[in-house]
Amino acid sequence: MGEKSVEELYPLVLQLTVPDSPEHRESALLELSKKRETFTDLAPILWHSFGTMGTLLQEIVSIYPMLSPPNLTAHASNRVCNALALLQCVASHPETRGLFLNAHVPLYLYPFLNTVSKNRPFEYLRLTSLGVVGALVKMDDSDVINFLLQTEIIPLCLRIMETGSELSKTVATFIVQKILLDDMGLNYVCATAERFYAVSTVLANMVLTLVEQPSIRLLKHIVRCYLRLSDNLRAREALRQCLPESLRDHTFAGHIKDDLTVKRWLSSLLYNISEQAVIDAAGANNGSAGGAPLSG
Repeated sequence: MGEKSVEELYPLVLQLTVPDSPEHRESALLELSKKRETFTDLAPILWHSFGTMGTLLQEIVSIYPMLSPPNLTAHASNRVCNALALLQCVASHPETRGLFLNAHVPLYLYPFLNTVSKNRPFEYLRLTSLGVVGALVKMDDSDVINFLLQTEIIPLCLRIMETGSELSKTVATFIVQKILLDDMGLNYVCATAERFYAVSTVLANMVLTLVEQPSIRLLKHIVRCYLRLSDNLRAREALRQCLPESLRDHTFAGHIKDDLTVKRWLSSLLYNISEQAVIDAAGANNGSAGGAPLSG
């Protein structure tokens, strides 16, 4: 983007911090959220502009009182979601992602992820908040995973995976998948039986739901989570007992027949938990558990 193009952002950013002018701030939030895909330098501008990040956090904190008892309006939800969209922009940018984490900004979103109301304003708020975390994990940055593992993100995602809308379930499952794909995340989940079964039980419940209401996009993330869990030898042994039968008996064959990736993942998963594969892997590792054991 040329300098002239970027310059059109500055008046909007300035509007965010104009005191006693909520209507100007609201319109600026909307306009900047629309432009975030177009301007690659928006994130550094937001982060380094005086008072801007504080203003975005103020927008978030201001609706906390509406969360319990739940009385969030559509207007308030839309406004704060525009602020969250700008935070997602900051979370995605390589120059600002580390600063974003070091400031512990994601923690401001957790009260939104902790809501349970199924009303549309709350669902939209949860989904947009998940989008910010999803943008972080999409970067395949171990610092991101390390930060998230020190928070309650996995239990929050697991609850949304069980109770959210299909889209929220999909994003929450994607986040858990990306955490598992990092060695630190896999070792964390498989460190105790409690953590492993918390994750595997939710995945199994989701599979049961998909038998009645199939979603290939969601199934894809679930299978990938299971496949990654099977990279841990102790988890493999547990999955031999607790993997849903509908993933073994071709229940979803008709739905995934055109998706070669899911078919390959599912075949690899079923091989990994087969008795011969467990014996072969144990022998190759000279009896190693392939990570932390699933002990209480």
